[in-house]
Amino acid sequence: MYSHHDHSTTLGTVSGTVLTVFVTIDAQDYLKTVVLAIVGATVSFVVSLIFKWVMKKVKK
Repeated sequence: MYSHHDHSTTLGTVSGTVLTVFVTIDAQDYLKTVVLAIVGATVSFVVSLIFKWVMKKVKK
């Protein structure tokens, strides 16, 4: 049994879907996403530093 899949159809469907979503989302949504990603990464980094500092204090 030989099964042949046409990957160009799959690639075209996925590419079309991604491009459609990309075009329909407003620029403000992209900016909001970037700002939220920066805030989230910063908060995560600061919390991990505080956690490391607390763990050092607890171990002493």
